Amino acid sequence: MKITIAYIEEPPFGWTGRDQAAMGADIELADVVLRAIGVSTIHHHLTSFDELLPGIQEGRWDMNVPLFVTPERAQRVAFSVPVWSIGDGFLLHCGNPKVLTSYEAVAARSDARLGIIAGQVQFESAKSAGVLDRQIVLFKDQPDAISALRAGMIDAYASTAVGNRVLAESADNAALEAVAHNNGGDGRVPIGAFSFNKSNHDLIKAVNKRLIEYLGSADHRARMERYGLTHTEIDGAIISQSAKY
Repeated sequence: MKITIAYIEEPPFGWTGRDQAAMGADIELADVVLRAIGVSTIHHHLTSFDELLPGIQEGRWDMNVPLFVTPERAQRVAFSVPVWSIGDGFLLHCGNPKVLTSYEAVAARSDARLGIIAGQVQFESAKSAGVLDRQIVLFKDQPDAISALRAGMIDAYASTAVGNRVLAESADNAALEAVAHNNGGDGRVPIGAFSFNKSNHDLIKAVNKRLIEYLGSADHRARMERYGLTHTEIDGAIISQSAKY
């Protein structure tokens, strides 16, 4: 059996290595699970974020790397059980000169500019907090957004707290730091899951069965730790999985 999984350039979840091979936390998790259900050939297809859902719907590939689950997205694709639970954060210049610690802090400063990948959930989160359209700069992918941040075109880049933390620790980003957001009083943190064409019932069932068995195991935790994902991100997904499945 051959499976094609689409991914985007978004370390530590997925990226293209120097040998042009796909790598990252989500890539490794997918590979482990797919091999366990008998997939003999795995093809990794690099795409852009805005093509992930259309690509699955149109049958251009079989599976997407995890992305945040929303009711709107669930109308278009079928999601697996949750695989991580991660809050938002900012990547910004060291010292955080404009004191941008939340979306509300951005909204309170008319001179603040926030970079977001087009179509990602951070856009709605920012808008809900009062950030104006003129304060938001949309980008096609993470590399473009980070280049703009380094160049001073934006003051902060909004993404996952984990991803930003790993990026800030990179030697290439010595002038940048990460700030995690407070997720609010309800304690809920967004969950991420693999996605599939809704008609691909056998693959969804097989992947879910193996994920339920594997998530939270010692092997899973050790693999994810190498990419900066901790017990917090893993256990949050398992709790959500227990409540729903």
